[in-house]
Amino acid sequence: MLEELKKEVCEANLELVRRGIVIYTWGNVSGISADRKYMVIKPSGVDYDGMSPDDMVVVDIASGERAEGKWKPSSDTDTHLELYRRYENIKGIVHTHSIHAVAFAQAGLPVPALGTTHADYFYGDVPCTRELTRAEVEEAYERNTGKVIIETIDGLGYDPMAVPGIVVKNHGPFCWGTSPANAVYNAVVLETVAEMDLKTLLLNPNASLAQYVLDKHYMRKHGPNAYYGQK
Repeated sequence: MLEELKKEVCEANLELVRRGIVIYTWGNVSGISADRKYMVIKPSGVDYDGMSPDDMVVVDIASGERAEGKWKPSSDTDTHLELYRRYENIKGIVHTHSIHAVAFAQAGLPVPALGTTHADYFYGDVPCTRELTRAEVEEAYERNTGKVIIETIDGLGYDPMAVPGIVVKNHGPFCWGTSPANAVYNAVVLETVAEMDLKTLLLNPNASLAQYVLDKHYMRKHGPNAYYGQK
């Protein structure tokens, strides 16, 4: 099972490159095993060129220790672990430094739901976390990044699978999904709608989307009576 997950996670990492939302080593994808005991994640600082499933690192969810692999796991490992431990429906996580989503993070702003493209995938604004305190950064930066994401989701009281992404203030986007591939899909969509938003707000700073339109577009894909696509 872990060998198959390594293949999935490796392929998902390479998809980030193909979609043009990471350069150099600026990103990572992870996936969790079916029994939720192990996470497979990209190694830290290893280039995507020539990356193979054998390069993926297995981390024990409970202890946070490397269980298998020749490399150190991603520096964002503790952030991923916090999210997996808190939300049982999350099965894949992605972090990137994609340009337009990072622009919202650096501005300390949510990515607003301004159109139907956004509404097809995110049921409302993609929130921005608060800034981490000096103590949080110095004590356990990556773990506390995960905790501030959880604080934001739980504080706003929404289902993280209905808004499968967030921007961390001054840092960048994290997305998740029902698999590593689905998490990558959501990360690509988030980057695209962030670019759309920036251009929209340049033309009209007061742009908005009616709630009933957002409801219609999200529910026709994800609601109990969804009818988008083929049966």
